Formats: sequence, structure tokens, C-alpha cells
Amino acid sequence: MSISGKNWGRPDDTIGVAGVINGLVPAHEAYLAAGGMGILVGDGALINYGLEHIVEAYYSYALTASTKVTFDYQFIANPGYNADRGPVNGPPRSAWWML
Repeated sequence: MSISGKNWGRPDDTIGVAGVINGLVPAHEAYLAAGGMGILVGDGALINYGLEHIVEAYYSYALTASTKVTFDYQFIANPGYNADRGPVNGPPRSAWWML
């Protein structure tokens, strides 16, 4: 969900939040548990499978009409479907500039 900043007098700003729960089909879970490797997951053996929970919130602040800075926060529980890992808290940042 995202909300335009026009509601608080900053029409070029945006605030947003999103969440997702990811899981594996049983065949993929078995493949990773056996030591299989994927493009993004798979590092030996998936012993303790868990659903991956991701929540992200951001605020995009318009410096000018063509330049924005975004402050972002991510929380990931069971990263890579591995309940023995995480949680991961990440403060990704980005800048946007349109020519």
C-alpha cells in the first residue's frame, strides 16, 4: 500500500508498506534439503524449513521535482526459507533522479 504525500502537503512524496509470506512447494523443499542449489537459495542443506516473512516500509522524500531520496526498512524472518537463520533487519536506501 502506498499513500501520496498530497495528504500532508508534499504531493511528490510517498509513504508505503508491504508484506509477503513466501513458501516452497514440497518438491523444491526436498531438493534444497538434499543439498540442491537454486539461483537465490541453497547453501548445502535446508534442515529446518520455515516460511519466509518479509515486511517493508519506505518514505520517498522529494528534494526537487526530478530528485527523490528514499528511506527504507526491511524485516525478513526465515531468510532463504531457513528457520535457523535470521531474522534480518535491513535499512536499504535509494536515490532516484530523472534526467
